[in-house]
Amino acid sequence: MVTPLVKRDVIKKRVKKFKRMQSDRKICVKTNWRRPKGIDCRVRRKFKGTTLMPNIGYGSNKKTRHVLPSGFVKFSVHNVTDLELLLMHNRKYSAEIAHNVSTLKRKAIVERAAQLNVAVTNGSARLHSQEDE
Repeated sequence: MVTPLVKRDVIKKRVKKFKRMQSDRKICVKTNWRRPKGIDCRVRRKFKGTTLMPNIGYGSNKKTRHVLPSGFVKFSVHNVTDLELLLMHNRKYSAEIAHNVSTLKRKAIVERAAQLNVAVTNGSARLHSQEDE
């Protein structure tokens, strides 16, 4: 099993999700964030005591952005030739087999990844084809 080169602690500046204004008052307004655009909107004008708006200051550290808990950065793989790109970078990137890859090609990708010593995040997914009885 290959291990990541450097495993840094991922520290998020904010864990809570940003809520849409008045989503707690009205059922028809979902909680997914939408930027307020009204001329009198208290949230847009950043009054004290109102909902927080997302901005650039809440961004993650560049070195730990897109890093998985295992310490790798995922790289989407569609075939074996995509996997060859990770040969020299197997300590930083891990392969993730795309969702539309067939079972036959998945087996070939997993076998080749074991030869190249590349970590696969979803290596056991959909490897067994259903047999007709």
